[in-house]
Amino acid sequence: MARVPLIQEQNHPELAEAVAKYSAGRRGKLINVYRMLLHSPDLAESWFNHSNAVRWKTTLSGRLREIVIIRLGRLTDSQYVLRQHIPQLALAEGLTLEDCNELADWQISSRFSESERAALAYADTMTRDIVVPDEVFDQVKAHFNDREIVELTVLIASYNMNARVMQALRLDLEPVQS
Repeated sequence: MARVPLIQEQNHPELAEAVAKYSAGRRGKLINVYRMLLHSPDLAESWFNHSNAVRWKTTLSGRLREIVIIRLGRLTDSQYVLRQHIPQLALAEGLTLEDCNELADWQISSRFSESERAALAYADTMTRDIVVPDEVFDQVKAHFNDREIVELTVLIASYNMNARVMQALRLDLEPVQS
């Protein structure tokens, strides 16, 4: 159960504009992360804009983005992130359920390209150790240009922030979609 009660939009008509905006941007439904964040409307707005930029306004492929997000969900045990991305968003970006499952032990899998493996090692290191050794960064640099490196780094950092907020506040999972 969430440590902070989720905002019920019908009880907050002053938030109607924000609710409409966040619902439209998230498959027509006000998802729980925004029900929580709307306790602080300015933070909800900032989170929404940042998340949209990280997810939709970069040059990273959708497949790579989902691989990294799902890996971070597994590393941080963020069931909320995993439920949001598997299966619907992952499948839409060309991943299979087998790909998603193998991200738990990607190092022994043959499902991922060399560039994906470099990004996964970078994500693991940024999440577990924070400080990235040159040998890990050099692999990223071998596969991505400067813009992509910045975008990948911010994606990883953003989903680490997301997981930490959701875990600390024990954000309730969304109902399973049928």
